[in-house]
Amino acid sequence: MRATALPRAFYARPTLKAAHDLIGKVVVHVTAAGTAAGMIVEVEAYAGEDDPACHAAAGLTGRNAPLYGAPGRAYVYLNYGLHHLLNAVTEPAGSPGAVLIRALEPRDGFALMRRRRTRGARAGAPPPSDDALCRGPGNLTAALGITLAQNGTPLGGGTLYIEDRGERTAPPVWTPRIGIRVGVERRWRCHVPGCPSVSARR
Repeated sequence: MRATALPRAFYARPTLKAAHDLIGKVVVHVTAAGTAAGMIVEVEAYAGEDDPACHAAAGLTGRNAPLYGAPGRAYVYLNYGLHHLLNAVTEPAGSPGAVLIRALEPRDGFALMRRRRTRGARAGAPPPSDDALCRGPGNLTAALGITLAQNGTPLGGGTLYIEDRGERTAPPVWTPRIGIRVGVERRWRCHVPGCPSVSARR
């Protein structure tokens, strides 16, 4: 099967449906340093102003404006001033929603991703294993070289996109979202069970 970037219509629907169907798709980032890519194995859904864990809970702001915009674009933000997090905007324009990409199973650019992940690491620290390269939302953006410069980028082509390579995974499962303090009762985290690249619950 020839890989094809997902069309905008894929994202212009309920966030939970888009989240489920993003499992098995591949995030690709093309840079001057090379191309890095990984298959999505873990996501979380955030949708609506009534979702206390969604950035839209406070209403429309300058920071969260991409959530209210056209679906099929990247919403990238800096979390606690440390990690860039990549989200795919969902729902029709005006209805805030996004899918946080939490973990990837690496596919292309292993050496490049490893260099990026070890840049700035403490002296003597072992390099991450292949399974750990893109485990966790901050690690995957570091590995793929994704920063605030990609905020608002259309995901249907260009240098940052999500494509269907025809890959199949074990049936994904739904569990409560992790790493948040509110809205934890919602089982809006979708992941491939048993996959070593999925982030662990602390």
